[in-house]
Amino acid sequence: MKEPLLPASAVTSALPGASLQKACKFLVVFCTLHLSVTLLYYLSGADSSIFQYFSINQQQTPNKINSTYSTPLTTTTIAKELPSCPDTSPLLRGPVTVNFNVQINIKEDIKANPHVTEGGRYKPSDCKALQKVAIIIPFRNRDLHLKYWLHYMHPILQRQQLDYGVYVINQDGDNTFNRAKLMNIGYAESLKEYDYDCFVFSDVDIIIIDDRNLYKCFNQPRHISVAMDKFGFGLPYAQYFGGVSALSKDQFRRINGFPNNYWGWGGEDDDIYNRIVTKGMSISRPDTVTGKCQMIKHNRDEKNDDNPKRFDLISQTRQTMDKDGINSLSYKVVKTEKLPFYVKITVDVGIPSG
Repeated sequence: MKEPLLPASAVTSALPGASLQKACKFLVVFCTLHLSVTLLYYLSGADSSIFQYFSINQQQTPNKINSTYSTPLTTTTIAKELPSCPDTSPLLRGPVTVNFNVQINIKEDIKANPHVTEGGRYKPSDCKALQKVAIIIPFRNRDLHLKYWLHYMHPILQRQQLDYGVYVINQDGDNTFNRAKLMNIGYAESLKEYDYDCFVFSDVDIIIIDDRNLYKCFNQPRHISVAMDKFGFGLPYAQYFGGVSALSKDQFRRINGFPNNYWGWGGEDDDIYNRIVTKGMSISRPDTVTGKCQMIKHNRDEKNDDNPKRFDLISQTRQTMDKDGINSLSYKVVKTEKLPFYVKITVDVGIPSG
């Protein structure tokens, strides 16, 4: 007797793999849909950086993955340090021709010295200068003399391969002139701008005529203007320290700077000499050939008459130098001007006491 036939639905459900086939079909459809949506999303550019991440990671070891992704690649350039300038500049020429009868055109001078920056600052471009020099000029009503100084001295100072700045300290008003106090002020003001280690103090009417006569500091205080035409290209006396001189920061501090109480002409240079000797230092000088200088001829300035107290003051240097100097300096800056060839600092120095 034959067994009765089962309905088709019953046969299908009875097959062992029927349920598994349905599940597989559903999974394939779901995966296809998911991949399609994902592909469209990435192709739209919404998150293209993730491809870069995976691309990079394929070429990196696991311990480098995080740092590579979070830190962009950079190129570091290390500046090459300049060599020190030589003790003797190869640019020096020796004797210089100076003529105080020529017309000076400052605009042309500025064009001829393009590497001198605002405020009269210069440093060599191909080597590191051995010293940082502040050149300080005590000043009042000497504009023509200053033009000659700037015209001749800037090229010389550049050939000497100095890192230098020029400071013209202008006494305000018409009270009695005080040269030494102006030089103290120049020392103090220049250090506010730059870390100078050498200070050259120069009268505005003196020009060296040999560029081997260096505007720099030495182991001992330096007298630069040792052979002026005014004195027959020699020293007027052995202790003379006037005109142009140079002291390092340490030397200047040891003598407590210059005296502040010399009003009028004369005496302060001898006081400075006494201070140097009292502190156990000596004067260094170039030879009288290298040390030749020319002075611009001029009449004595008004309000710069002979100082009647100078001889008494000089005789008391040892007693007064520790309390009269950079440690007792008092003044007021009226105006500061940064000009193409120099800084002009106009100051109120006060009036004589007593």
